[in-house]
Amino acid sequence: MKVPGHLLKRDFFEDSPQVVAPRLLGKLLVHRTGNQLLAGRIVEVEAYLGPHNNPPDPAAHAHRGPTPRNLVLFGPPGHAYVYSIYGRYFCMNVSCEVKGRAGCVLIRALEPVAGAQQMTVNRGLGANAPVRKIASGPGRLCQALGLTRLSHNGIDLTDFRSILQIRSDGQFIDVYLVTPRIGIKKAIEWPMRFALHEHHCVSGPRVMNGATERCDLPSVQ
Repeated sequence: MKVPGHLLKRDFFEDSPQVVAPRLLGKLLVHRTGNQLLAGRIVEVEAYLGPHNNPPDPAAHAHRGPTPRNLVLFGPPGHAYVYSIYGRYFCMNVSCEVKGRAGCVLIRALEPVAGAQQMTVNRGLGANAPVRKIASGPGRLCQALGLTRLSHNGIDLTDFRSILQIRSDGQFIDVYLVTPRIGIKKAIEWPMRFALHEHHCVSGPRVMNGATERCDLPSVQ
């Protein structure tokens, strides 16, 4: 079972969420399960700031400090933070910043690149389901990859032995969409959502007031 690309190192994630988030676009989220490989290209993310920011991010799980639920966020960067919503679905974040600062990036949507058939089965979709329905949305992508809080919360994504990793196959995104975050009730005006412009697997609006931005960040692989 050949895993595509190379593993991202911890220092990739040792920056603020709004810097790490657009750099994650185009990278691969890979889940190795048994002899099977499920992987998707990241096409949409959202940044959530740690409580050290001024003002604190009221939409972030960490904004009131560490709790048993969010403790992963206050540890080293590059770890999976998986939480449940509606008591049924899960969302996956990756921790950022240095230890103790608790920033994170929510992975909102993937374009399937390996194991798409199994992802479709995991989602309970028919064989002819549109690709966009497989992993377009944080709950859908966790279901497609088979991610749960019990099994995957706290996994070190930078460890070559991990069953869950973020990898790079050399694709670098230099143009992306920047919009306010979606699907939340607090700080909804903050421009912290980053997505591939007009990509068919993006979960929310693909165009918003023509808000596209050329990435001027260095290429971090």
